[in-house]
Amino acid sequence: MSDQTPQPATGGFDMNKATIVSLLYIASFLIGITGVVGVILAFIWKDEVAGTWEESHLQFHIMTFVIGLIGSVIGIVLSFILIGIPLLIALAAWVLVRSVLALLKAQKQEPIADPKTWLF
Repeated sequence: MSDQTPQPATGGFDMNKATIVSLLYIASFLIGITGVVGVILAFIWKDEVAGTWEESHLQFHIMTFVIGLIGSVIGIVLSFILIGIPLLIALAAWVLVRSVLALLKAQKQEPIADPKTWLF
């Protein structure tokens, strides 16, 4: 019998920093505080990943959080005249789409093309 170490499986789920932040943002739809944890981790890890593909992801996530926070405040204020409710629904969809797209790119280890964009 020979001692052979098993090879790690390829094609698995890669838990890199960008993936963790994406998952925390997605989980914030069920557990609200995880979005705040995600942006804090993105700020902490931003200097660690400077010059790598993950840098664009963390910048993208920080932009998503900031725009989402500003949009939420505006939506809550405008909800008193009922126009904010559709805005909050659209904002939730926007954050979810951005987070899922970033998660998919993070699994491929691809950088975000334009991390400062408001779109996708």
